[in-house]
Amino acid sequence: MARPRSFDTNVAIEKAMQVFWTLGYEGASLPDLLEGMGLTRGSLYKAFTDKKTLFLKVLDHYETQAVKAGVALLTDPEIPNGADRIRMLFTSSYQAVTDGDQRGCLLCTAAAGPSAYDPEIAAAVENGLGQLRDGMAEALAESPNHETLDRDARRGLADMLLAQYVGLRTMARARVSDDTLKNAVRSVGVMLT
Repeated sequence: MARPRSFDTNVAIEKAMQVFWTLGYEGASLPDLLEGMGLTRGSLYKAFTDKKTLFLKVLDHYETQAVKAGVALLTDPEIPNGADRIRMLFTSSYQAVTDGDQRGCLLCTAAAGPSAYDPEIAAAVENGLGQLRDGMAEALAESPNHETLDRDARRGLADMLLAQYVGLRTMARARVSDDTLKNAVRSVGVMLT
């Protein structure tokens, strides 16, 4: 008879997310994951099969937490001007860096790393980033300066804003200077006026 798991899978995934977010997919070794998750090698493999499967679960968990929060901000009806919502997303990302969190965005890190060679990770990254892009497009539809744009033009602008977002979050992880990050956020604000 198999023994029941002695750990909470969701807690283990949260802990693994912190390891991957800090070290990146390639940088997170098995010993790093075992230590960070508080698991034995056998428990990790039994519950998650391998590092890639664990990472896919982590990306799904990150999507549920961070991406959904971003989309909620971008589609918040309490903030009537959609351009203000987009500015707030960029400003809060910059504020996280000034508060000491230079991990950037886990999806952005994955986009710059394993999604280049792994189609399953690429699909997970595209899904999460696509949700953010769609949230930006919805915000633009509720922006006085952009609501008259046709759907394709708003989608194109949302794609460009997503590229700016990925760039900002990637630069934060690369520890680019505070002035450069501040200017990137300011330029988005200018673009939206």
